[in-house]
Amino acid sequence: MNKRGHIENAILLSIGIAMILDGELAVPTASALIAVGIPVTLGALFPDIDTSFGTHRKTFHNLATLGAFVAFPIVFGNLHYVWIGVATHYVLDMLGNVRGMALFYPYSKEYDIPVGVAVSSKWSDAVTLAVTAFELTVILAVVHYDLHQPVLEAVAPYV
Repeated sequence: MNKRGHIENAILLSIGIAMILDGELAVPTASALIAVGIPVTLGALFPDIDTSFGTHRKTFHNLATLGAFVAFPIVFGNLHYVWIGVATHYVLDMLGNVRGMALFYPYSKEYDIPVGVAVSSKWSDAVTLAVTAFELTVILAVVHYDLHQPVLEAVAPYV
């Protein structure tokens, strides 16, 4: 997936998450949009810094990087939504390219989902929108059905 696709996904996902967290499916408040949008967008762009150093789709496109961003808000109490951007970057790269990613880097080869489309494909925007819609559906289900509460209660004693 190219940068434009990651940014489109991050912005649409941020608007959707802000709407869900604001408690109603209406235009989110500016503060909710900024609180979610900036971290998600930064997280969506972070893995591609390996284009400047390291090996692209290996150095920062792996589960260790995602794990660090998932742990960060638990340990330090901030950057709560950055991991969402990183995770969606990975999903888009798995579905929005034909090369794959080294999820267990440096210990393994690149993994690929055989249904991925090339970045230059006429379907890349449709894949971005479909992935974003799916992600928002999952987030809405987690919030609506309060599925996140058992996870938070399990983690709370260790924070």
